[in-house]
Amino acid sequence: MSRDFEYLQELKKKIEEANYNYYGLDKPVLTDKEYDELLKELQIIEEKNPDWITLDSPTKRVGGFVASQFSKVRHSQSLLSLDNAFNEGDLREFDRRVSNIVSDVEYVVELKIDGLTVALTYRNGLLERGATRGDGETGEEITANVKTIRSVPLKLRNQDEVGQFSEVVDVRGEGYMPKNSFAELNEQREEEGFSLFVNPRNAAAGSLRQLDSKVAAKRKLGYFAYHLLQAEELGLNTQQEVLQELKKMGFVVNNNFKLFKDIDSVIKYCEEMNEQRHGFPYEIDGLVIKVNNFAQQRELGFTARSPRWAIAYKFPAEQVETIIRNIEVKVGRTGVLTPTAVLEDVFVAGSTVGRATLHNIDNIRDKDIRIGDHVLLHKAGDIIPEIVKVLPDKRTGEEILWNMPTQCPECGSRVVRIEGESAHRCQNISCPARQREAIIHFVSRDAMNIEGLGPSVVQQLLEKGLIRDAADLYFLECDKLLELERMGEKSANNLLIAVNASKQRGLAPLIFALGIRNVGAKAGRLLAAKYGTMEDLEKANQEGLQEISDIGGVMAQSIVAFFGDEGNKKFIDRLRQAEVKMTADNSMKSDIFSGKSIVVTGTLKNWGRKEIEEIIEQYGGKAATSVSKKTAFVIAGENAGSKLAKAEELGITVYSEEEFGQLLESSSSK
Repeated sequence: MSRDFEYLQELKKKIEEANYNYYGLDKPVLTDKEYDELLKELQIIEEKNPDWITLDSPTKRVGGFVASQFSKVRHSQSLLSLDNAFNEGDLREFDRRVSNIVSDVEYVVELKIDGLTVALTYRNGLLERGATRGDGETGEEITANVKTIRSVPLKLRNQDEVGQFSEVVDVRGEGYMPKNSFAELNEQREEEGFSLFVNPRNAAAGSLRQLDSKVAAKRKLGYFAYHLLQAEELGLNTQQEVLQELKKMGFVVNNNFKLFKDIDSVIKYCEEMNEQRHGFPYEIDGLVIKVNNFAQQRELGFTARSPRWAIAYKFPAEQVETIIRNIEVKVGRTGVLTPTAVLEDVFVAGSTVGRATLHNIDNIRDKDIRIGDHVLLHKAGDIIPEIVKVLPDKRTGEEILWNMPTQCPECGSRVVRIEGESAHRCQNISCPARQREAIIHFVSRDAMNIEGLGPSVVQQLLEKGLIRDAADLYFLECDKLLELERMGEKSANNLLIAVNASKQRGLAPLIFALGIRNVGAKAGRLLAAKYGTMEDLEKANQEGLQEISDIGGVMAQSIVAFFGDEGNKKFIDRLRQAEVKMTADNSMKSDIFSGKSIVVTGTLKNWGRKEIEEIIEQYGGKAATSVSKKTAFVIAGENAGSKLAKAEELGITVYSEEEFGQLLESSSSK
């Protein structure tokens, strides 16, 4: 066994131990930077040695699987719903029914996490499948997305012990989105003009049902385990023992569960948690009360839809009345104008609220919101203040209708609303309100890749008036940089070297760096390959843009609008003045694959996945992710699986890596 292989095993163990300590024990043993460095090191070793990749590798958590649809999964045991209790009387009635059948009852009370049920199946200790609850009998397989949740173990920690009793282990728990992740996600979606998730539960459900697991990986989901189907096979007799055993297996268990010997104590705990519910970093909407002893559970049995030995206590909804004093507009990174209600301060769901986002003009019109209105307010998902409805009976006639401004309140540029979108936008890239985030995007790795220009440095540069937009970065001088905090002469010189080096990045990264609405890194490469120079791209019309594969009408419209804005033209002229390269290094070499959809599958020896996709684009083709009747041909490397099989089934041409290389050579020689 080679040293590299042994080192790989050590890396895997360190990373999973870090995951377990961070998520399971809440005791970080690595910094984020240290964790990322270990994971990157593991990825490099696995790329060089694909035969060493195993199902429990931490690299499986980064996502990358794209499903055309989710397959159906039949649960080995039905996932039943729970009856609900809404007050003390309901809880006492539940206890009366239980006590009529069994005596000396103990109750385990667990927090009811507001997420979605996820069923996990482990075979011989390895995660085999993750599935949604569905209708309780049949769910959808979401294994690739579940693997992106770091609190879900890919391998059971105590498999040697568990394996003696059961080959298969089925665990059930709640997939959820932490409050901070939910807030970040909605902020990002609002900036980009997308509709917002109503609450963390919907956000978690939407994330786990993403066809592209990379999207799920970015959502930072969590998982609390609470049920073990093979509990009694493993010698466990109570729910309390199950929760302890799940911890040993490596699962994160919510530690706020408690054991009570009477319903009075249960009711008191429910009241305490109702007071404390807003203090948790995740949303809870109640508590689950379960009879602790499994023998008693069996005796109590089930109704057609729910167990008789458990009930869900639901917290009462919290809505308060307040008054809209004004409506203000915030301009975000992408130019989205977001109206915000300025409220008479009111205490709701654990904190005082003075502002609430109104999202867009459609929301304001649909709810008929006016300045001066009395409104009902709640916190969506117990987090984000939201106006539920207006109270029209309390109107005096002095309320004021509000309209979206036609000019940007920050820079005076024209505000536009693209057809089909709910958002109004300022198109001016030099708008002061957009600059900080726009500059951070401009200097990011896939854009101009300027090392040393983190958010704090960008903020200081703006605050001290050293820059107004990203173009000013190319005119910075060393003595001015020394005015910044923690900026010595060596750091300043290194920063200027990085800024200067970025001038040679080329057209494709520059297009992405501009932050054009809907234009990502891949679209930047396609545009660079098609037009070759910034000058030609600036002249492009919507019809010509839409001739490019993957450039649709909305994106084409965004590009034309961007280059038609006077502020953006001046910004690009200043980049020219700074001698930033505006020609394509990877201009189209040939059009032999023009309009063709090409799928790459399996492990390649000579090219990385991103590299071969760029080559396909350079020759006019589209690098697709799934095989269909529209696929022109497939490039198959080693260990090609279902995509190769489907191509053969459809009679689609399949090239080996070597044959594809010969195809490129023959094209170049013509």
